[in-house]
Amino acid sequence: MIYILCIETTTKCCSVVLSRGDKVLAAKESLSDYTHAENLTNYIVDVTKEAGLSLNNIDAIAVSKGPGSYMGLRIGVASAKGLCYALDKPLLGIDTLQAMALKAAAELNDNTALFCPMIDARRMEVYCAVYNSDNELLEPVSAKIIDEDSFRNFLTTSKMYFFGDGAAKCSEVLKQPPLATFNYAYKMSADAMIPLALEQYNMKKFESLANFEPFYLKDFIPGLPKVKGLT
Repeated sequence: MIYILCIETTTKCCSVVLSRGDKVLAAKESLSDYTHAENLTNYIVDVTKEAGLSLNNIDAIAVSKGPGSYMGLRIGVASAKGLCYALDKPLLGIDTLQAMALKAAAELNDNTALFCPMIDARRMEVYCAVYNSDNELLEPVSAKIIDEDSFRNFLTTSKMYFFGDGAAKCSEVLKQPPLATFNYAYKMSADAMIPLALEQYNMKKFESLANFEPFYLKDFIPGLPKVKGLT
């Protein structure tokens, strides 16, 4: 049986899941505001203890590779790469939006609908993509500024679920057309990564520890320093 440690840090959620096959053995997560640096290592230790395993028993480590929070991605990917290097385990990079869409399709069980995961990218911009119920990509991942015409080509013919921490701010702008659904309470968690991580492991689609980087999508733009006298 395959044991995979899954790490999700792309949003405010810091989530770690240890899976055996397609089942969750142990999970630890927090939805507090970006506590990744404080909690991630402890959560990794906690889930292995809860499952009665050591890190050496794990077959692979999967990390949600983005897009998402710049600092969250750096923390998650750096931790995953460090563990893989120290334990000599393969690294699996999981597309965040694809994992979100796959989980939503399984929970909603609506074979005729489309699924649009959204991660908040500040202001009226979101990281998003569009998938069908078979997890096939219909619109590529992008950083999109939402207006009333966004997704019109899909919403004229198909029911669409919008979800994730970027969806709420888009509902008013999109005017909630009849085929748009925003009331699905999606929970961000590393458990969404399990099917894709297991598939990649079985296909031996491993990342290069030397070359793997998070999928930032946008360049990081630091804010102005908040120290008196600095400009």
